[in-house]
Amino acid sequence: MPSTAPSFGDHLRDWRRRRRFSQLDLACEADISTRHLSFIETGRSRPSRDMVLHLAERLEVPLRERNTLLVAAGFAPAYPVRPLDDPALALARRAVERVIEAHAPNPALAVDRHWQLVAANAAVPLLLDGVPPALLQPPVNVLRLGLHPDGLAPRIVNYGEWRGHLLERLQRQVESAGDSVLVELLAELRAYPAPPATIAALAPPEEAHPDVVVPFRLATKSGVLSFLSTTTVFGTPVDVTLSELAVESFFPADAATAEALRRLALPGAGKAS
Repeated sequence: MPSTAPSFGDHLRDWRRRRRFSQLDLACEADISTRHLSFIETGRSRPSRDMVLHLAERLEVPLRERNTLLVAAGFAPAYPVRPLDDPALALARRAVERVIEAHAPNPALAVDRHWQLVAANAAVPLLLDGVPPALLQPPVNVLRLGLHPDGLAPRIVNYGEWRGHLLERLQRQVESAGDSVLVELLAELRAYPAPPATIAALAPPEEAHPDVVVPFRLATKSGVLSFLSTTTVFGTPVDVTLSELAVESFFPADAATAEALRRLALPGAGKAS
């Protein structure tokens, strides 16, 4: 019986359209003729392994999906997929742990491609007071933890703003990677009901901040803490798992938050073991 698996041309066309490239756009980017590209997409021409990787690079296809393209074209995968506890990733894993630990007393954590928690420093548990144990059972999904009505959502002062930021970011990931797990996660998060708008009413007015970042404002026993966040990824990964790892670092957005974090990190002040 004929195979129903997508051909390399099918995959390539899907990625080209996902990137909103015409055949002419991609042909110019890849420095090949539109005729050649058309033949590749229709299966009239079989691409070489180098051409597969070249086109994938021009389309900024994630490493995991580049392996899929190679297999569809009849070649072996080029990028290894190792678990994080693999000895080959030991140096990278230690680098991530050092970055996270060095960020204390400010919160920092590492997540995988599905936003599951990989590692966190001692400041993170201090912000999770009152979260039900069920949401903290591994594997912990950081986005679910943040937006679930039983999670941090009721204590996020600027919930609407922060939710919009997270969903927009996740939507971009879905469009970029086409990951079915992320598609389902996005649908789940969008379906969550909004928490009661009581925290926002009780919180003090927010200090003025440049309209260039979305702050994360969380009500805690130490008051309303305000953070700015950054994301760090490995610049030149050749391992699929490593390419999908991201470090989320939170910085105090005001002096009061910085001081509160310093107090929380003092011995006897509730620092996690």
